[in-house]
Amino acid sequence: MTRAPAPAKINLALVVGPTRADGKHEVVTVMQRIDLCDRITVETAPSLDVDGFADDTIVRRSLAALADAARAQPGWRVTIEKHVPVAAGLGGGSSDAATALRLANETLEQPLADNRLRALAGSLGADVPFFLTPGPQLGTGDGSDLARLDLPQDYFVLVVLPNDARKSSTSDVYAAFAGEDGFEERRATLLAALDGATRARDLAHLPPNDLATSPLTGELRTLGAFRADVSGAGPAVYGLFHHRAHAQSAADALKPRGRVWITVPAWYG
Repeated sequence: MTRAPAPAKINLALVVGPTRADGKHEVVTVMQRIDLCDRITVETAPSLDVDGFADDTIVRRSLAALADAARAQPGWRVTIEKHVPVAAGLGGGSSDAATALRLANETLEQPLADNRLRALAGSLGADVPFFLTPGPQLGTGDGSDLARLDLPQDYFVLVVLPNDARKSSTSDVYAAFAGEDGFEERRATLLAALDGATRARDLAHLPPNDLATSPLTGELRTLGAFRADVSGAGPAVYGLFHHRAHAQSAADALKPRGRVWITVPAWYG
């Protein structure tokens, strides 16, 4: 039996462009793991069984695909201990899938090579490959073409999930996007901001999320966040703070508005 954390992510930036030939949008995004995690346990078993989260589809689908790619029997029992809110723009399902893939692959007599595992992960969802490599990364193409980034990590993250937050599916949010004009300029702004990001406060220069907005971002900045934005397609919102005490004060102020978590960047996973 092996057990590992499956960390959530935030999109420090998300610039969206025109629709590609495959029907997906061109994106440029900066993804950062945070220390808000599900827990995944994998053990060998006579058949494939996923427990702990009744709504799971992606972990089961991922391990069935792994078994098919490895020409092995899908013989694993997986337990998911959920802490990352579902359908919030924090990548919990993709992280669960990546963690389960990595742990299950290690149990095989002939594990898939790293490049094959990454290709398999990419076929399961654009965010899944991100969770196979620690550290912040730049995603391009449909988001699954990844490059490691050296970014400051010395800040605290306040995540807010507004009360009664509901969103359409991520695919519907992308389908409704109509802001392709100016993509190259926004892309250039993002890349220039990354080049100059040597201190945590420099992350404030990253462009805002193209897909989603929230009035909470302005409130977080008023409460002391040096950067605040929506993560992914939302509805979760985050604020970055230099000091934990300031993040805690903001969390106390926003608790009536939704669920809150104070966390930090994470390199594991």
